[in-house]
Amino acid sequence: MKSQTVESFLKQAQETAALREQLATVTRQRDEAMEFAVHGVNCDANLNASTERRAYPPLCSSDLLDHIKVAALFVEESGCYSNLDEVEAWPESRDARLYDGPWPVVAHPPCQRWGKMWFGQPLTVKRTGIRKKKGDDNGCFEAALTAVRRWGGVLEHPWQSHAWPHFRLNVPPRSGGWIEADAIGGWTCCVEQGQYGHYARKPTMLYVRAASTFRPNLPELKWGHTAAKYDPAVVARMGIKRAKRLGEVGARGGGTDSTPRIHTPAAFRDLLLGIAMRSNTPLTNNERF
Repeated sequence: MKSQTVESFLKQAQETAALREQLATVTRQRDEAMEFAVHGVNCDANLNASTERRAYPPLCSSDLLDHIKVAALFVEESGCYSNLDEVEAWPESRDARLYDGPWPVVAHPPCQRWGKMWFGQPLTVKRTGIRKKKGDDNGCFEAALTAVRRWGGVLEHPWQSHAWPHFRLNVPPRSGGWIEADAIGGWTCCVEQGQYGHYARKPTMLYVRAASTFRPNLPELKWGHTAAKYDPAVVARMGIKRAKRLGEVGARGGGTDSTPRIHTPAAFRDLLLGIAMRSNTPLTNNERF
């Protein structure tokens, strides 16, 4: 009997060690993949300058997500997250406010009621006299923030979003760099999506939090406050003054078609997925060791 107990204990210890090693390997692979996605090189400290650097697969490829799924919340029905292996997309039809884990998240809550024109389109307001209510998004931002804080991950919103001060998040510098967002382990920054393929600069604020008390592994991004990018076709047709009045983002889309403006470039999507994967994915009680 005693022999069976010792044998059972040793077997359990071996299984625990194997699980630890497996988790360490997955963590290292996703960290290396993130470095490759951001910097374009493998940053393995064991490699020297003369060693041939190996390329890693795309950050969101299925082999890296075998152990770590990511839930993409408040995304377009057939958008850039819809056909990725092991990414659980939550478009409007699923109501992302109801997300209850267990995966880390990339959250894109709607921003219309938090932006500069939260009250509505000026012409519509002038014609009808009806102004929207600031922050009236049916609880979407609050649900997204709660999901990131509970399950780990990243939330994005436009620069100067009124949601940041409303939820008492520190506003990061426009030029970039990570700062503490709150007193419960959140971090925030501002980065331009134009650095990752968007047609406009589109400065964007990120909120990142790990699903534990550990500080998330925050990457260095392509920081900077770059020069305005006006559409050459618009400048040629309307002149630079009109183009400036229209704005960078306003040069495309509009009316009922806001897709070009809110579209997330693939490189920026992959960056957000990588941050979410590195946000210390929560384990169930049975998986903790």
